[in-house]
Amino acid sequence: MSSTDRYDAEAVERKWQAEWAAKGTNAFTKDELERADEPYYNLMMFPYPSAEGLHIGNIYAFTGADVHGRYWRLQGKTVFEPIGFDAFGIHSENYALKVGTNPADLIPRNVENFTRQLTRMGGMYDWTHTVDTTDPKYYRWTQWIFLKLYQGGLVERRNAPVNWCPSCKTVLANEQVVGGLCERCDTAVEQRQLPQWFFKISQYAERLLDNIEKLDWSDTTRKAQANWIGRSEGAEVDFSIQGGSGAVRVFTTRPDTLFGATYMVLAPEHPLVDSLTTAACRAAVDDYRTQVAKRDLVERKKTDKEKTGVFTGGYCINPMTGKAIPVWIADYVLMEYGTGAIMAVPGHDQRDFEFATVFGLPIMRVIAAPGEDANTALDSAYDGDGTLVNSGRFDGASVEAGKRAIVADLAKRGAGEAKVNYRLHDWCVSRQRYWGPPIPMVHCERCGAVPVPESELPVLLPRVEDFKPDDSGVSPLARVKSWYETTCPQCQGPARRETDVSDTFLDSAWYFLRYPSADRDDVPFDAELTRKWLPVHSYIGGNEHAVLHLMYSRFVTMALKDLGFIDFEEPFAKFRAHGLIINEGTKMSKSRGNVIVPDALIDKYGADTVRVYLMFLGPFEQGGDYRDQGIQGPHGFLTRLWQSVLDANDVAPDPVVERKLHQTIRQVTEQIPNLQYNTAIAAMMEYLNVVRAGGRTPRRAEVAPLVLMIAPFAPHVAEELYQRLGHNESLFASARWPVFDEAKAADALLDVGVQVNGKLRARVQVAADADEAAVRAAALANDNVSRFVDGKTIRKAIYVPGKLLNLVVG
Repeated sequence: MSSTDRYDAEAVERKWQAEWAAKGTNAFTKDELERADEPYYNLMMFPYPSAEGLHIGNIYAFTGADVHGRYWRLQGKTVFEPIGFDAFGIHSENYALKVGTNPADLIPRNVENFTRQLTRMGGMYDWTHTVDTTDPKYYRWTQWIFLKLYQGGLVERRNAPVNWCPSCKTVLANEQVVGGLCERCDTAVEQRQLPQWFFKISQYAERLLDNIEKLDWSDTTRKAQANWIGRSEGAEVDFSIQGGSGAVRVFTTRPDTLFGATYMVLAPEHPLVDSLTTAACRAAVDDYRTQVAKRDLVERKKTDKEKTGVFTGGYCINPMTGKAIPVWIADYVLMEYGTGAIMAVPGHDQRDFEFATVFGLPIMRVIAAPGEDANTALDSAYDGDGTLVNSGRFDGASVEAGKRAIVADLAKRGAGEAKVNYRLHDWCVSRQRYWGPPIPMVHCERCGAVPVPESELPVLLPRVEDFKPDDSGVSPLARVKSWYETTCPQCQGPARRETDVSDTFLDSAWYFLRYPSADRDDVPFDAELTRKWLPVHSYIGGNEHAVLHLMYSRFVTMALKDLGFIDFEEPFAKFRAHGLIINEGTKMSKSRGNVIVPDALIDKYGADTVRVYLMFLGPFEQGGDYRDQGIQGPHGFLTRLWQSVLDANDVAPDPVVERKLHQTIRQVTEQIPNLQYNTAIAAMMEYLNVVRAGGRTPRRAEVAPLVLMIAPFAPHVAEELYQRLGHNESLFASARWPVFDEAKAADALLDVGVQVNGKLRARVQVAADADEAAVRAAALANDNVSRFVDGKTIRKAIYVPGKLLNLVVG
């Protein structure tokens, strides 16, 4: 090997990408997937190809997942690492509208560009098992899942209040509304009542919550899921309507405070508002409801906004006091939570306290803190523990005992019952947009809503040139008469296709099931392959998907298990959220003009250097700060490694270097599985410095293991150096991860701190296997230690093996 052979990253990477593609190094046949001894399904959240291309933050995330997969492949596992494109949805459609191109033309070009970028970065992707959610061969099965859930009683159509963006012309999830504005276009969001299709995810709330503790997921993600499900224990209580029939039912987590309920508040949309409203209050109520309809659901949930509301003129009877209390409507009560009505206890709920203060409603204390009594004034709501007061025969009971006793009393009288409630609401899957899978239902005047027969799937999305949504709240497909006019599958009479498309989150809620069976057209997923490869062993993605995507994927997986299609109920055995990249201390955004496109960097330094630099920036789960000058270090490291391999001789390794080698293998082996990439790279850089220290000539036995360790991070140059070390096969097809020898990794000498009466007086070096007696002898031989010990009695010696000796003298 010539030492003048310069490291040419472009040539090396072009060569090995072609080699991998030609030999199918990363691809699996069905037979190979079936025969895999140690299957390891390594997955990164697939991208949505809606913009000009992948930016550096995307490359950071994909590289981190790829490093993980390549490591386990070198450990001997059969690693399946597929890739695909989440290509339907509002992001793609909005970008198409922005650039004035039909998404049917634009998205395939974007997918082609994304494919080029992902290939160029050196991802270990099996391109024979890819998915594109806009491909009819894929969304046929998305529609099939809709039908199976419908047949299983998990889908229904109903009117519901929704967030409506008048600019995007579509429904928005609560998470897509920020400060009352659409997250995509900053338009003020309104509320509308629209007929929508819902998946009954709320039926799975308890199961989804109970499983969280069993998941090997990032703590922040598990907490986000638990908070979103929002389990509350309490009671449902009936307040009979004064002068009328029926009752207003409320859910409360504080039945112990029922004696303090001095008024009620209903959501403006509550169905009993009309019957409760008196003629004198009708105009004010109608006007207020009109105003509230213009506010989005997220804004209404804020606790720090000005309190508004209107009295209906109606009254209900408090079931514990027997007194009539006024019924109001206010925007802070929503139909989507609980029953859409609350009993207001201003003495012990701050929001109720503020509302009562504004409108002059009674405030009554029914819980007394230690040292207080029934007459202690309230300057604000008291929500702490204590004993019941002003609560009739329940006075003196503790809060918990009061809850149990009052609920029992209500149940005995048929006025209430214990209840567990959840914040999680049913999943609205309807979207009034164009770019998505048509919902496979038809509407017949005689038969109602009728599912499309499975034999007629997929219901193809027609090409529509005028796909811009309008203010009517209906989908652009509703303008295509030739498409929506059809025949009812049941009565053969005239019918109309459902013109809403399904939420893109449904596309991504099952894609991981499709990958192993992507070559099958007759089934959505092969039963045997799914049993062998699922659940996904490692899933990496952004924490912005900690709730919706992951929650919906879990629900769909549970539902498919219950329906008998799969035998597991959690889709991802392990999930880790990657961190975010900033640029020179500033968040990257198009408006700031500081978004980094990786292509130019790869042109200049090569993909391997970019990969190593990104993984070196900081802890993978936290992210890092990209700085232009920082990339020089990783580039120099790979250049020195290249030269070291080319210069290496066959002389036996130096013992000092060999010890450092085994220490480095041990550290890197421990850190890569835990995604501690930055410190693993630092250890390899430090080791190479030892190898080259003082201009010494590297030994082959010293650098060959380093080539294997850097391979997950810099696969192209590792392949080339592995070949130049005399191997004919691909590194990833034949090599195995280096193994460290614990004895060789052990330090020859230990540096032990010596304290006298708790103060550090010296550090002594002893043999690695030295016992306490040897360490004590070395300590007493030290001049500084002896100064503080001579002439005194050593009353006690405290030894922390290999680290510290403390001599207590007196």
